[in-house]
Amino acid sequence: MIHTSNISSLLSKLSLILFLLMGSASISFAQDLKKVMDLSHRWKFSIGDKQEWANPDFNDSDWEWIDVPSAWENQGFHGYDGFAWYRTTFNARQLPNKHALYLQLGNIDDVDEVFVNGKRIGKSGNFPPRYSTAYNSNRRYNIPADLIRETNTIAVRVYDDGGEGGIVHGNIAIMMDVDAVPLDVDLSGSWKFKTGQYAHESIDQMENWDEIIVPGNWEDQGYKNYDGYACYALEFKMKEEFAKDRMVLILGKIDDIDQVFVNGVLVGQSGEFKPQTVHERSNSWQQLRGYYLPTKLLSSSEKNIIVVRVYDGMQGGGIYSGSIGLISQDHYIQYWNKRRNK
Repeated sequence: MIHTSNISSLLSKLSLILFLLMGSASISFAQDLKKVMDLSHRWKFSIGDKQEWANPDFNDSDWEWIDVPSAWENQGFHGYDGFAWYRTTFNARQLPNKHALYLQLGNIDDVDEVFVNGKRIGKSGNFPPRYSTAYNSNRRYNIPADLIRETNTIAVRVYDDGGEGGIVHGNIAIMMDVDAVPLDVDLSGSWKFKTGQYAHESIDQMENWDEIIVPGNWEDQGYKNYDGYACYALEFKMKEEFAKDRMVLILGKIDDIDQVFVNGVLVGQSGEFKPQTVHERSNSWQQLRGYYLPTKLLSSSEKNIIVVRVYDGMQGGGIYSGSIGLISQDHYIQYWNKRRNK
């Protein structure tokens, strides 16, 4: 005898599999962020600019102490414009887990570049000589799980062009995305990037492309007021256990539409890849991208490459928010079942 409960469970799983096979997820939702560590306290501080200050092993014992958030002009550095660095540490044992963590730094005047344990995780604005301010951008940077150690160092490089400078105000904290996709392979961080409708045609020269942090709006990373086409690319290696599994590529939220290739194979797109689609699917920028990958597409013996073409109609632009990486199809189904039951 077949129980109706078993049939219902099977149909539910099949409907989710069909949902995955359709390509882009059509469900829109906001990040549910929870504060897990307050970082509004006294940080180490020094004016000047040396790249070695990003190193977690650098000895900053002779640096000044400064309150964060607050303009440095209010703390003994009145009239100073130029470069300065902030440093602080945190212990991972105080965190609930290492996954789906974000460093929130509020508003920084004018430009910043942020490192965790020596690895760059974010940047807003442009440093001289191509200076552009991002003072009105709310800084929130993803912390890749593989960067987290027991004791961790945050280093923030800041450039102020005039007036108040530094980490001036906001909720300074480590946040956790409660509803994040539980990735098996985290691909957030530094990607290659190039603007232009046909940028993807020069993928064989991607080593000469710019670096960009994913996720993050491209307008906050040196491409202010740029609307139009651009291309992201990432080379990565896969463990054999995942290369053999049925995987789903998660690309968070993209402003506005995208077309995605893995190892030269088109795996999904958010409608026809043309400007008109932005008007036909006006909420596409709010949708979580989850693309099912054919079996045997990923390699464990050679490098894999993801190419994401993006068209942005106005403001923001690019792969701007959410989890970025790979998850097995079974884990993805479990994730959506939990979300449906919430």
